[in-house]
Formats: sequence, structure tokens, C-alpha cells
Amino acid sequence: MKNLNEALKKSDLIKKAYDFGKEAHRGQKRKNGEPYFNHCIAAAESVIEWGLDEQTAAAALLHDAVEDTDRTLDDIRKNFGDDVAFLVDGVTKVGKVKYRGIEAKVENLRKFILYLSKDIRVILVKLADRLHNMRTLYAVHPQKQKRIALETTEIYAPLAYRLGMQKLSGELEDLAFPYIYPQEYKWLMTNIRGRYEEREKYSQKFKPLIEKVLQENDMDIIGIDSRAKRYSSLYKKLLRYDMNIDHIYDLVAIRALVPSIEDCYAAMGIIHKNWPPVPGRIKDYIALPKPNGYRSLHTVVFGPDEKLTEIQIRTPQMHDEAENGIAAHFAYQRTKGTKNYIERRVSLANKKELMWIKQLKNWQNEFTGTEEFLQSLKIDFFKDRILALTPKGEVIDLPAGATPVDFAYQIHSQVGNRCVGAKINNRITPLDSKLQSGDVVEIIVQKNKNPSASWLNFVKTSHARNHIKIAIKNNKTSLIKKVPQKLEFKLTVENGIGLLRNITQVISRSHIDIKSVNTQENSKSPIVRLVINALPKNKTEKLSTKLKNLKGVKEVSYRSF
Repeated sequence: MKNLNEALKKSDLIKKAYDFGKEAHRGQKRKNGEPYFNHCIAAAESVIEWGLDEQTAAAALLHDAVEDTDRTLDDIRKNFGDDVAFLVDGVTKVGKVKYRGIEAKVENLRKFILYLSKDIRVILVKLADRLHNMRTLYAVHPQKQKRIALETTEIYAPLAYRLGMQKLSGELEDLAFPYIYPQEYKWLMTNIRGRYEEREKYSQKFKPLIEKVLQENDMDIIGIDSRAKRYSSLYKKLLRYDMNIDHIYDLVAIRALVPSIEDCYAAMGIIHKNWPPVPGRIKDYIALPKPNGYRSLHTVVFGPDEKLTEIQIRTPQMHDEAENGIAAHFAYQRTKGTKNYIERRVSLANKKELMWIKQLKNWQNEFTGTEEFLQSLKIDFFKDRILALTPKGEVIDLPAGATPVDFAYQIHSQVGNRCVGAKINNRITPLDSKLQSGDVVEIIVQKNKNPSASWLNFVKTSHARNHIKIAIKNNKTSLIKKVPQKLEFKLTVENGIGLLRNITQVISRSHIDIKSVNTQENSKSPIVRLVINALPKNKTEKLSTKLKNLKGVKEVSYRSF
């Protein structure tokens, strides 16, 4: 089923939802003047295009019925069942997220996360809803435009990326870009359009050459095409290269689709034999996929006329996953012997890829401060990610810029607390080093070690920051008790008139208050004990030397307590 018209013919549930939603929204108009129900149709068309089941398509058609009409959730449940009602309720609650007011924002973000963890289809419907809203954002009041665009680029586009839906994520960012950065967008349109056209012409020249050498080596080729870098993504990259477009090698990338993983590596070898690769620019996302599941081989080669060109090599399955992410993992199961759409059932092909969602649900309960929660959410889950490895090969998913200390706390809080050093790729490195994808990180621990407050200056994840603060707080009382408060000097002296006065004068001249003085007579030599406030070690040694140099003082010792 490729579109809504086809779905309406094949699914009674979708047809019923269409009629129900159309009637519920009758007479309502959007800001651009079109019938409101057109928006619901657009959302449903997106989820159908992504290959989701009929319950999700029905929920997309009904997703605004409870919020914007006189229909109730009970009406939805009665007519369409618990599954569709649950999805509509989830989308309604997630829709309450607004990018304003810390308290309200975080409360709704928590609902957002809970519904995300219960059923991913809730978020897929919400993303379809947001996509059409962004496509029609021109009709909204300018002040509201920027808020919605910011919300999209801060929350929904990164979330789509985390779900592996790179095409959707990129489109959302591109749609938001001109509203958030209007001047930058104008600059980009003025300065880049010609470069795009130039690189596209070049790729059209290069593609048949690649196809030819692959065919000459008996490679099966499913397709070779090209894709232009998105404007928002390009602008971010230009900022890192001082706005120099000549440093952007993937302005237009060539993409080759081959049947199998083995063919991907074989194709790369053939391409490298004909066009030398740029050292350090080969990325193997098949052996080490991105956290969102993205898989592909990337290489930058010296193409015709020595122009640097990025080539991506993947299988059709990898391409589908790269475009549609989690939606591509929904596998339809048909009842044996039938082809009715209504009998399809939806399941996830690889639930391990959703473990981060469960982690997100559990992790968000650690935070009580609303502003802290929001900032932590954006840092830990909606930023660029890296993949580092333990010596045993376990993959640790971290935000870009993370350090060995972040890595240690991601393994276990006690590993983080007892961390004293780290090896990156078998070389000892500072704890504030920034990790890169593919790094093998070994954490060196020491028993009874406590985290340093200085770590708070460089750790990237709120998870590490939170545990460091807790450990410092828990250790504060015991640390205070261990800090010496007093210093006692024990002097073995000879009997002599005025010796005690000379001793006290030496201490007084050092601007030190004497807390107590005691003398002890014995058969050999008298002992004088003086108690003062604790001093730094160098000052203690200096005072001890002065006391030893006094005439009549035979021996000096001291202790802290």
C-alpha cells in the first residue's frame, strides 16, 4: 500500500477513520484557508509511505479529533478499539509539548518520553503531524513561526535522527532553517546554488565511470544516484570550515546500491583501485553502525580532474533504513494464504535498537530540577553521538565531545567514581581527552578513590555530572573529618630559666595562637606540649626548625589531629 487512496480501498479501518475524521473536522479551516482535515490526510499519507500498519494510519487520520473537535477519546475507543485510542491519546499528550516556559515544557517532555517508550508509533504519528505543520508554517504568525521552528530543530528533528529517519530529520531541519536563521539562509541561497549545480553536473559525469568499472569487475549494480547535501547541514559544516565551500567534499555525494554486504566492500576496493582514496576519509558504518542504526560505507576519492568526491556504498536494505529508520523495521506478517491488508500485523525486526528509549525513560526519573532535566535531555539524547568501545568490544553510545570520565560512568557509577586514569587505543591519555568514534577505551580504577570536583569542568554527559555531584556530596562530611584541625608540638627540653617563655615567643612571632600549653616533669628531661591550629606542611616544618634551634630544646616532634 503506497498511498492513502490505495489504503482506503484495502482497509475498512482506515476508510472508517477517514469518514469519522472528515465529519469531525467538517467546517474547520487552517491558517492557510484549506480544510483542516487536509492536515490529517497529509499525516496519514506520511505514515503510510513509511510502511506502518493500519492502526497507525487510522490514528494519523484521527490524531487531532480529541484535541480540536467535540469527539472524545471514548468515541475513538468505541469506534476503533483500544489500540487506535491509545495512539490518539498518546499523540494528543505529546502534542502538548511547547517550546516555552520551563515548568510546562519539562512536564510535557516527561509525558513525551513515557509515551515514546510505550509505543514508538505514537512518536511516528507525531513526526508526521510535525512534518506537515512545518511544510505549511508560512501561514502562521511570524512570532509563532520561530517558536515552532526552534521546537522542531531542538526536539523533533534530533528525535527523528535518533530513530534513524535521516531523510525526515534533514527535511525538518531544512524547513526550520529559514525561520530561525533568515539572514544566513539568504546568504546560503545566494552563494551556494551555483556550486550545487556545478557539482551535480560533475556527479553526472562521474557516475557512468563508476558503473563501468564495477560492471567490468562482474559487480551487480542495483543503482547509482547522487544526493545533494541539505542546506541546514551544509551551513553547520561551513561554520566549522570558516565558510569555505572548497572544503566541503560531500556537497553532492554519489551513492551506489549493491546486493550484499560483501559486495559493498568489494565495490569499495574496485573504486579505490581506480580512484585513490583520501587518507583518513574512509568511514565504515557497516562494521560500526551509528547509534541510530545507520549503515553504509563512505569514502572520499580523487575523482576525474582530481576533484575530491564522496561516494557512499550500501545495500537496498541499508538505504531503506537510512531513509526511514525505525519505520523500515516494521515487518508485515500476513495470515497464511491471504493478502488482505487488515490481516497484517506489525512487529519490530530488531528491538535492541530501541534500548536507548527504555534507557531514556529510566534515566529521566533521576532529575528533580526542571531546568536541569531539560538541559540534560538535550545534551544526552538530542546531540551528535559517538561510538567508543570497551576492550571487550562492548559499544558505548555517548554524545560528541564526551571524555573517558563520561565513558566510565556510562559503564557503571562505581567505575566512574573510582576512575584514576584511562587508555585510549592502548595509550595513556588525560581524563579530559575528547573521545572519537571507534576509540577503544580502557578505564583504570583504584579502590577507595573518590571523584574529583575538577571533573565537573569537562564532563559532557549529565549522567556523569549527576553521579559526580552525588559522590562529592556523600564524601563531604567524611572528608571534613579527615582534615586535621589541630597541631600538637612535643618538645623534650632541659631545665632552664625562661625556656618556656622563649618557646612561646617563637610561636607568637610567627603570628600563631597557642591553644594550650602543658609541661610534664620526669626523671630524665621535662616535656613541653603545645597545641595550636593546624598549619600547612611547609609552615609546620619551618616552625619545627625554629623550635629545634632554641637553646635548651633537645628534641621536637609533632602530630596533627
